[in-house]
Amino acid sequence: MSSEPITQESSKRICNHMNKDHQDAVNAYAKYYGKIKTFKSATIISLSPESIHLKIDDQTLEIEFDHILQDCSDAHKTLVRMLKSIPAD
Repeated sequence: MSSEPITQESSKRICNHMNKDHQDAVNAYAKYYGKIKTFKSATIISLSPESIHLKIDDQTLEIEFDHILQDCSDAHKTLVRMLKSIPAD
């Protein structure tokens, strides 16, 4: 069974899915990993094997992963793990 590589197309699909269906997670990434407490909007604009880029209001933020992602499955697992590691308010 082969895994889907992270390409420009798969990155776009992941970003669209996260922004549409998991806005709470995107906001949590901005607050915790980006250390930005107050903002009007946050969206994931790209995902690479090394990092995700968020647009937070009028600025761009890069959040590096703790390892190089191997494929889209690894991206999913890593984003979920990152969210679960954020302390509850």
